[in-house]
Amino acid sequence: MIRTAMVGLGKMGLSHLAILRAHPKVDMVGGCDSVTYLTDVLTKYTGLKCYADFDKMLDEAKPEALVVATPSKLHAAMVEKALRRGMHVFCEKPFVLDVADGERLVELAERQHLVTQVGYHYRFVGAFKEAARVVKSGALGRVHHVRAEAYGPVVLRDKGGTWRTAKSEGGGALYDYACHAIDLVNFIAGVPTSVDGVVRRGVFSQGVDDEVYCTLNYASGLSGQLCVNWSDESFRKMSTKISVWGTNGRITADRQECQIYLREAHPSLPEVGKGWTIRYTTDLTDEVAYYLRGEEYSAQIDYFAKSIEEKRTRGENTFRSALEADRVVDMIVSAAGGARPAAPPPSAPRSRRHALLRRIFELVEARI
Repeated sequence: MIRTAMVGLGKMGLSHLAILRAHPKVDMVGGCDSVTYLTDVLTKYTGLKCYADFDKMLDEAKPEALVVATPSKLHAAMVEKALRRGMHVFCEKPFVLDVADGERLVELAERQHLVTQVGYHYRFVGAFKEAARVVKSGALGRVHHVRAEAYGPVVLRDKGGTWRTAKSEGGGALYDYACHAIDLVNFIAGVPTSVDGVVRRGVFSQGVDDEVYCTLNYASGLSGQLCVNWSDESFRKMSTKISVWGTNGRITADRQECQIYLREAHPSLPEVGKGWTIRYTTDLTDEVAYYLRGEEYSAQIDYFAKSIEEKRTRGENTFRSALEADRVVDMIVSAAGGARPAAPPPSAPRSRRHALLRRIFELVEARI
C-alpha cells in the first residue's frame, strides 16, 4: 500500500480524495486544508486524519506520496517541500505560475528519481489518446495546422474578488481553461516555439482574462490557433476540442468522439479506410475500478499509483511535460506585453439592493 496524503480539499481535492480512498493500492494517511469545518466533518464521518498545518501533516503522517490540489499560487512551495522529503507528487494543473520554479522542481524530482504527475486529465480521455496516436502514425501526411478550443460557462456575470479572478493566484481563463487546451496541443501536435497575435480580454472579470486567442508557431512551419472563452453560456460545461490538418486528411477530437478523414488509406492505420471514420470515447476507453465524473479522473490516479509501484519516472504528464504547457502560457503573457487583459465595458447602473446581494454572493463564493 502506498502511504498517501493530500493537501487542498476543495472541489477537485474532494474528487481526488474519493478516488484515492477507493484505490486498492493507496492508503490515505492524511488530509490538509485551512477550512476547519470541512476537515472536522471529514475526520468525523470518514476517519481520515486531517490537519490545518501542512508541515505538521508531513511530519506526523509520513506519506510516501502527496497529492496537491490547492490554488495554483501554492503549488511550487508545497511541491518542493514534498520532493525534498523524497515523496512522489501528483499536482493539479497548472503546475506552476513561474517557469523558473518549474525548472527547479523538475531538476529536483529527476535528480531524486521521484514519480511526478500533473492533473491534465484529458490525456486519459480515449478520443484524445486516439487523436495523438493517429497524428504520430503519420497517416495525416505532413501536418500543417492545429486548432485547440475550450469553451464553457464559468464566468457569466460581473465578477468580484475570488482566487479565480486574481492573476497572482493563477486565476483567469488563461491559467484555468487555456492550459488544458495547450497541453493537448503539446500532446497531440508538439510544443510550439513561439506565439503571436495574442488577444486577452475580460468579458465580465476585472483584471484577468475571460477569453484568450492567439497564433501558435512551430519551427517546422506548422501553424496553430488557440481559442478559449469561459464566458460562453451556450455550453453546459467545459467543452474542449482539438483539430489537426495534414496533407492526407484531418482529425477532430473532443470528449465524445474522434473523427478521422483520410484522402487515401495509409499503411500505418490499416483499420482506418479512405474517407470518414468515427471512433467513440466509449469504445476507446478502458474500464476503471471507480467512476467519478469521468473515467479519466480515476485513470490518471491509477496511472500515478502504478508509476510509483513500477518506479516509472518518465511516464505521462510528468512535471517536465507539464512545464512545457507553463512555458507556452508564459509566451502568451510575454507576447501580450505582460499587460493585464482589457477590462469589460462598465455595467449599467444597478440598485443598492442588487449591489448588496451581489457582494454577499461574492463573499460566500470567496469563502468556498
